[in-house]
Formats: sequence, C-alpha cells, structure tokens
Amino acid sequence: MVENDFGRGKAIVLVGARQVGKTTLFEQIVGGAEALVLNCDNYDDRADLENKTTTELRNLVGNRKLVVIDEAQRVKNIGLTLKMLVDLKLPTQILATGSSSLTLSNEINEPATGRLIEYHLYPLSLDELASYTSQREESRLLEQRMIYGLYPEVVTHPDDARRLLTNLANNYLYCDLLEYRGVKKPEVLQKLVRALALQVGSEVSYNELANLIGIDKATVESYIDLLEKCFVVFRLPAYNRNLRSEIKRGRKVYFYDNGIRNALISNFSPLEMRTDAGILWENLMMSERVKRNFYCQSYAQMYFWRTQQQQEVDLVEEINGRLSAYKFKWYKPKAKLPKAFSDTYPDTQFQVVTPDNYWEFV
Repeated sequence: MVENDFGRGKAIVLVGARQVGKTTLFEQIVGGAEALVLNCDNYDDRADLENKTTTELRNLVGNRKLVVIDEAQRVKNIGLTLKMLVDLKLPTQILATGSSSLTLSNEINEPATGRLIEYHLYPLSLDELASYTSQREESRLLEQRMIYGLYPEVVTHPDDARRLLTNLANNYLYCDLLEYRGVKKPEVLQKLVRALALQVGSEVSYNELANLIGIDKATVESYIDLLEKCFVVFRLPAYNRNLRSEIKRGRKVYFYDNGIRNALISNFSPLEMRTDAGILWENLMMSERVKRNFYCQSYAQMYFWRTQQQQEVDLVEEINGRLSAYKFKWYKPKAKLPKAFSDTYPDTQFQVVTPDNYWEFV
C-alpha cells in the first residue's frame, strides 16, 4: 500500500507507537535498493538534516532513489527539512518514520502542508497474522491474543510475552510523552493510564478520574489526548441524533493493544480465571476494527450508543449516512438491538460479534 504512493512528489511519513515495526516495514520496502538511511537517534545523522540549505540537502541525497529518515521527530524543524527536500523535485522518494504523532504532527504537518502522505502503523492485526498462517490457526490462538496482544515481538516470542509486555509498558509506553513539555509528573500519567485500563468498556468521566488521581479535569483530558496521539489509547464518542434520553457527551476509552492493557494492571491470568474476559473481547474487537477501517481506507465514523436507562450498543458505525450497529459477546452469543435504537434508527444493520463469526468483522 505504501509503495503505491511512490513517485507522487510527496514525502511519505509513517507514524505509530514504539516497537510496532515501522523501521522493519521500511527496511522491507527498501530491500536491495540503493538508499540513504538516516537513523536520527544518532547525532551525526540528525546533524546532516538540521539547519541545512537546499544545496547541502541536494548534495546529501545525491543520485539515490530512496531516502529513509528513521525517528524523524528527533530532528529539529523536521517539517521544514522535509518541505525543502520535496521542493527540490529530485527523482527521489522520501520516507520518514516517527515513534509518535506528537512532535510529527506539530513540526511536520504545518511547515510541510500539502507535501506529505501520512500512514499509521498499529500492532499486528488478526487479519495480517491469518494471511501468514491461517484463520484456523489464529482462531486456535485467540485467547492468547486476547491476553498478550499483538505487538510483533510478543507474537514472535510467545514464551517471553509477559516480560516483553512489562518492559514495553514500563520503559517504552511513556517515552515520547515524558519528553514532551506538557507532561511534568510521570507518576500521575502512570496512575491515569492504569485507571483507564480498569475502565475499558465503561463510560469514562473526566471528573471522576480527576478526583481519583488528584489532578484537575483539564489535565486529565490533556493527558488522554496525548496518550491518543501516542497510539496508546483511542476514544469513542457517544452517538446521538434524535432521542431525548440518549447520552450526549459521553466517551469510552479503548487500548490499541490488549497486551499493553493487561501489563498495566499486571494481570496475565488465563480467561477462565478472569472476570474481565468480556471486556478483553470488546477491546480486541474495537482495536481490530480501527485497524481494519484504516487499512481498508474506510471512512466510517465510530461511536457507542447509550441511553439514560442504560440501553446500550457497543459500536455504531456511520458511513454516508447509513448506520451499522454491533454488540460484542464472548460468553452469550445472543443479543438484540435495543428497541429504542431500532425504533429511532429503523434502517440500521445489526450484528452480534462472537468468537464464532468475528472474521467477517475484522
């Protein structure tokens, strides 16, 4: 998919959480091609890109067909550098990776408006894995995926999954956030992300989280926004159009990876020993749907729906004004669309997503 955008006169930027395989993907794309690869974790490579003239950048690129700028957010004013490289109009494809969209979105998008094509890379998807093995094999491993998630190294080293996830959660999850000027108290961030892990599938109240952690509501909202930009969590707003009793301003928070969520609460117990198996199923299906929609270039808007009487739909998707509603059931496969919803939105397609039929959904 990335290679389809080669030669369009734009830089391609790949952003995502740490350790999801951005560098590996670009290495596969580059293959044996003659490329200039700059790892901006290294001072020398950063220096080659910072405060340079167009002449210096032209000399740096030379006749190479590909230039890969890894960990691009390390470069000061990287957006201006990318703009200058693109504006040189060389027969060169510029590829850049960033471990989060924090600095990239602030320092790349504005200076390089109209010169970028941005891709997101998430942890592996079930559909990706099934293409390498089979749906049958991945169905056999479903409970393992629900507990340990889909980070590449966790998938390839299942015997070491607990240690790898604990290391990810403790040492990599907050790296970009802690370098960001808006985060002054890492212990507060850790309390918040743990509280969110315990509230997956439930409506989140910024006021309640603020009281629980001992900070103000604005800080809670700001930190959750940063966690979302770092591809740790994503928010789902409430759907409301016509019904007076619909929740208007609610939101749910889900994790992009089940394994990270379980590492944050230090619970890798098997499903038969857990009280949150249904929550894990819901989080897995939500995150897989986000990946599917992005990779399929679907422009579906995602919501949850709930009334003040606690009638609920787990997921509502809206595409071109048409609605699809879903409920996620791990133990009890039967469920009905709430009458209040079906009466208000009569043409909605409805599906219960279970371990027996989830491949169609993801």
